Amino acid sequence: MTVEQNVLQQHSQKHQQTLLNQLREITGTTDVQLLQQALQVSNGDLAEAVAFLTEKNAKVPQQDEATYYQTSQVASDRYISVGSQADTIGAGAGAGADVIDLTGDDKDDLQRAIALSLEESSRAFRETGITDEEQAISRVLEASIAENKASLKRTHTEVWSDSPNPHDRKRIDNCPVGLKNVGNTCWFSAVIQSLFNLLEFQRLVLHYSPPARVHDLPRNQKEHRNLPFMQELRHLFSLMVGSKRKYVDPSRAVEILKDAFKSSESQQQDVSEFTHKLLDWLEDAFQMKAEEDREGEKPKNPMVELFYGRFLAVGVLEGKKFENTEMFGQYPLQVNGFKDLHECLEAAMIEGEIESLHSAENSARSGQEHWFTELPPVLTFELSRFEFNQALGRPEKIHNKLEFPSMLYLDRYMDRNREITRIKREEIRRLKEHLTLLQQRLERYLSYGSGPKRFPLADVLQYAMEFASSKPVCTSPVEDIDTSVPPGGTAGQQLPPPRTAEQESLPPPESSGSASGPTTASTAAQQQRVPIHKPFTQSRLPPDLPMHPAPRHISEEELRVLEGCLHRWRSEVENDTRDLQGSINRIHRTIELMYSDKSMMQVPYRLHAVLVHEGQANAGHYWAYIYDPHQRCWMKYNDISVTKSSWEELVRDSFGGYRNASAYCLMYINDKKPFLIEEEFDKETGQLLSGLDKLPPDLKHYVKEDNELFDKEVQEWNTLQARKAQQEKLALVAAAATAAAAASAATSNSTTSPSPQPMCTESSPPDNTVAQQEPEYMEQPSPTDDSKHLQEDTERAISRAAAEQEERSPEALLNAAIKLEYARLLRFAQEDTSLENDYRLQHVIVYFIQNQAPKKILERTLLTQFADRNLAFDERCKSIMNVARAKLDLIKPEEVNMDEYEMWHQDYSNFRETSVFMMTGLELFQKRNYVEALMYLIYSYQYNKELLSKGLYRGHDEELLSYYRRECLLKLNEQAATMFESGEEPEVTTGLGIMNELVVSCIPLLLVDDTERDLLAVEDMRNRWCSYLGQEMESNLQEKLTDFLPKLLDCSTEIKSFHDPPKLPSYSTLELCERFSRIVAAVSRIPSEGR
Repeated sequence: MTVEQNVLQQHSQKHQQTLLNQLREITGTTDVQLLQQALQVSNGDLAEAVAFLTEKNAKVPQQDEATYYQTSQVASDRYISVGSQADTIGAGAGAGADVIDLTGDDKDDLQRAIALSLEESSRAFRETGITDEEQAISRVLEASIAENKASLKRTHTEVWSDSPNPHDRKRIDNCPVGLKNVGNTCWFSAVIQSLFNLLEFQRLVLHYSPPARVHDLPRNQKEHRNLPFMQELRHLFSLMVGSKRKYVDPSRAVEILKDAFKSSESQQQDVSEFTHKLLDWLEDAFQMKAEEDREGEKPKNPMVELFYGRFLAVGVLEGKKFENTEMFGQYPLQVNGFKDLHECLEAAMIEGEIESLHSAENSARSGQEHWFTELPPVLTFELSRFEFNQALGRPEKIHNKLEFPSMLYLDRYMDRNREITRIKREEIRRLKEHLTLLQQRLERYLSYGSGPKRFPLADVLQYAMEFASSKPVCTSPVEDIDTSVPPGGTAGQQLPPPRTAEQESLPPPESSGSASGPTTASTAAQQQRVPIHKPFTQSRLPPDLPMHPAPRHISEEELRVLEGCLHRWRSEVENDTRDLQGSINRIHRTIELMYSDKSMMQVPYRLHAVLVHEGQANAGHYWAYIYDPHQRCWMKYNDISVTKSSWEELVRDSFGGYRNASAYCLMYINDKKPFLIEEEFDKETGQLLSGLDKLPPDLKHYVKEDNELFDKEVQEWNTLQARKAQQEKLALVAAAATAAAAASAATSNSTTSPSPQPMCTESSPPDNTVAQQEPEYMEQPSPTDDSKHLQEDTERAISRAAAEQEERSPEALLNAAIKLEYARLLRFAQEDTSLENDYRLQHVIVYFIQNQAPKKILERTLLTQFADRNLAFDERCKSIMNVARAKLDLIKPEEVNMDEYEMWHQDYSNFRETSVFMMTGLELFQKRNYVEALMYLIYSYQYNKELLSKGLYRGHDEELLSYYRRECLLKLNEQAATMFESGEEPEVTTGLGIMNELVVSCIPLLLVDDTERDLLAVEDMRNRWCSYLGQEMESNLQEKLTDFLPKLLDCSTEIKSFHDPPKLPSYSTLELCERFSRIVAAVSRIPSEGR
């Protein structure tokens, strides 16, 4: 056997052992023969092996409840008993003492059991931050979704189709390139982006050249699969380096991978499983190349050197000591029961009882320690956040919080520091034992008492002091109660109400009769209004009850002695509590600083990437946070979206315990090996290589071809848009010419005065003539339509100019009128108005001024206003109109950029359109027509967001729109839930239709925005439906709910395609302003805190 074959055989055995360990952890099965059988049947596929064991377990007769709990206890011991040796031994020694017999009639045993249960729940909450109730709800949720749906297949996600406008898909400068989700492939994007941003790995892939024999037919199945995948990965990486596209399509590489997963359905793959397979393929591909390049020598595989390390296993097996070296890639860590990454590592490095390793005694106990002998440059930790529920036959996600640092020092786990670490571990173990004693003592002070209810001892002494010093209200607590009156009755003697200060100063009223005689009407009414004591909702006791109990017999001497003792004891207890807390804090600090000396900070690993999973065990979404060392910031890679992020956002999404998102995989890199993330420089010029310069010739050619295709697409789009614009322009000119001819004929046939006044209301034929192509809100069809408002403003400006201007030439009047009109609109633009009085809707110039449009754009727009043919009712207006049109014709193309001019007017047109969407949606919401209102509110918010991205005054109040979008979804959710609760088939179908077609498709819009109130609204909607899981319902309803819940709980932020925007009617400016003002005034009365 050659050296290479020996190495490969060893590696294959270790890989099989790794799979066995993972399978044992996932399923809890301890039978090695059964595990090996599962791996053989599944050909090494972990998912199929789990399915095989699940079916196997399902055929076993159901255990009784007691047997099941015992089995679960044994299976989970490995994850629970991972503390120090003392903890483990103590747990074993005290096991018998904690068993309580509940079969008898002893009530004390029952009380003790309840107290122990409460204490255990409290301890679990302190450790994990998640209550038993929350974890139980999560289990019930996952179990209900899976129940009766073992073969539930998720259909392909209908992702948002590519924008037809290539400019929306164009890469900006050197921004990172995203990856398109081609159907539940967010797992692929997260892993590939993390590896791509390792520049050393990127270089290895880009410069990989297949072995020479590949040009012949591949000789085995591995080559037939791995080499095409390597080629597609090179193509994908080259596009991510030099593409002009904002995101690229990874379909070809994904298809090869999906075939390897043997999955006919579009299930979301496990990141860990995929990464294992990916690294195996890369290792095989580079191994073939290495063997060819180094014939006769031991080949070096760059993938192995980059991602694989070695550890020394030192242990005792049945009393015999052993040592052996093993290779590892991704290092698996258990999450359950630990609070941070170091605790996970400590538990993973020690297995079983290992005290015999440190003693000369030949003990029969078994156990082992792991010590790293060689760490890989890229160290990947696989966080096991799923556990297999044997009873349900389904995996459950662990939502516990787990903290991890941005800089991880691994000195304590290195073999060369074995002795130092053992000493420190022993010291930490001793400190923790002492800490446990101190915490137990402190707990006795903080939870004092022998019954189920316990209180802080200092408070107990204070209460006793208050009781002793209280004055008795009466000799007996029952003497002042009339037992002849039923509870809640109004007859009989009532305690007098407390007297106020004013009443105390007044003389007592004269009695009008005996004490038993009739009372006045006011007194009777007062007696009927008996105050009701509401616990937890009012701070003071009712006035007709004594304020507190009090001792009936206590002498001054007794009180003095007792108060002195209680004061002294309370002071002693507070001092003891303070001392204990101080000691506990000091021990915690000592443990934290145990490895902080410089000698134990020589192996630094910096966090490079965090792969996050959001959702449950059966459904969810993946994305990645990757550190950019050159910009010194974190980037969030979420499929096609690549955005700047922060450590705070990473912590919120990755640590767990918040929503359903948590880290699934951590990638650390050796901070002393900068070549991993260093840019490449040209060997001759020394200049930094970027873009296409980083690529080898074949990939450079490939990317250039793709960029040329994209440039061609952009050019075709631009040509198409220019052609459309030209056609529209010609159509407008033709329409204008026809309208002008009709207007001329109508004028010559008119019997009216040849010189009507400017404000003449006499009817006239419509005149659509305009000087050039203008936006529709600048086109003036007739004096009786939308143009009347604008025409009146224009004529008013001309009349004022004529009154103030001495020179009466048409040009002078035009200039003066334009100045007056601009001054009027400028005042509107500068006025601080309420939301409902939006002057931007009244005139385009107001919008332009507020958004700082160029002066040339303003001038041309005002000239267009005065060039309107509808002004030609008298000679003065006609002459001014002619001068304005002549000035428009004289404007040269280089003086006003028409593309910019049209862009500004298009923005204003979009603003008016958004206003109509907003107005219509709010009106429908006010009428409680939430189904129709939703689409208007959704599109108004999306369009408004695009406007606001260009400037603060480009759109409307985003908070107002966000509030009503959110409220509309909540109202629809409530309507649908009410229909579902009715149980009637038509109602249930309608309700689920509303959820599937409207609510579920809009939830990703709220998740993408990621605002706190939107996220809470999504949680409220989901919780509303999850609340049905624990309720009894008919089987058909249960089935419908089971089908629907995975769609609702899908945490993907991929925006599904939904209805086209509603068709909008046209409104005159006056009507639009009036309706907009009315509805905004009505809705903006809601306090800002409500929004």
